[in-house]
Amino acid sequence: MTEKTFPTTVTLNDGNEIPQLGFGVYKLKDDECVTAVRHAIEVGYRHIDTAAIYGNEEQVGNAIRDAIAAGDVTREELFVTTKLWNDRQGAEESTRAFQESLSRLGLDYVDCYLIHWPCPRKGLAVETFSAMAKLQGFGSIRSIGVSNFYAETLDEVISGTGITPVLNQIELHPGFSQAELREVNRERGIATEAWSPIGRGRGLDDPVIRRIAEEHDRTPAQVMLRWHLQLGNIIIPKSAHPKRISENFDIFDFHLGDRDMECITSLDDSTIAGRIGPNPLTFPEE
Repeated sequence: MTEKTFPTTVTLNDGNEIPQLGFGVYKLKDDECVTAVRHAIEVGYRHIDTAAIYGNEEQVGNAIRDAIAAGDVTREELFVTTKLWNDRQGAEESTRAFQESLSRLGLDYVDCYLIHWPCPRKGLAVETFSAMAKLQGFGSIRSIGVSNFYAETLDEVISGTGITPVLNQIELHPGFSQAELREVNRERGIATEAWSPIGRGRGLDDPVIRRIAEEHDRTPAQVMLRWHLQLGNIIIPKSAHPKRISENFDIFDFHLGDRDMECITSLDDSTIAGRIGPNPLTFPEE
């Protein structure tokens, strides 16, 4: 029997460790969400990423408690992330929103809490991040970070609170490699985490990806996820299909060569290039 290979970890700037490969639950609902998270934990995922706006924190919490009760995992082995939605920014409101998320999850603490979008027009990011730091001091949050932030908003939060986010979760996938923002994060000691790491499937039929996948006897999705790992990104692929959940986890026993990496990164200039989700500079429109 082949020994299962578990994800590598990334050490965050506060000393906590996060599994580099996580499981995302965007758009997973009801029993489908519970089943997917339970299967992910059985496969070996130890990092689960949700958000208040996904409407599935309760289901994620149910799956985690079921897995713990079944002896599949302990709470300490898991890294659970959730996120604060845009309309709950501000000191008092974000504190209430976090307690609501914690209640829905049914957990004593979360491993990481993120501001979901910077919402620059609101001007509440610094106040919100400061409130999150206070919650962290009480022990109900282990690490605090941000999502979809860019250089100016990162620096605003850092200078305004004296605290550097542990990670910045951003849209990042072949065709949108975000080299500049990854460097911004690196210079500040912030880990880069990629949402939509497979680009919502947009690159699965790309001839470059398919050629590399065939050469390594892997699926296109596995090649795309392996590219992320070798760049140093934290990734949270999502799927509701047990086979794909398992395949996405099976990316630790092969290596892409330098030429492979360059070819995938060069897809920034291809037909699959560009952003899929909203632009953080303008989202949400007000």
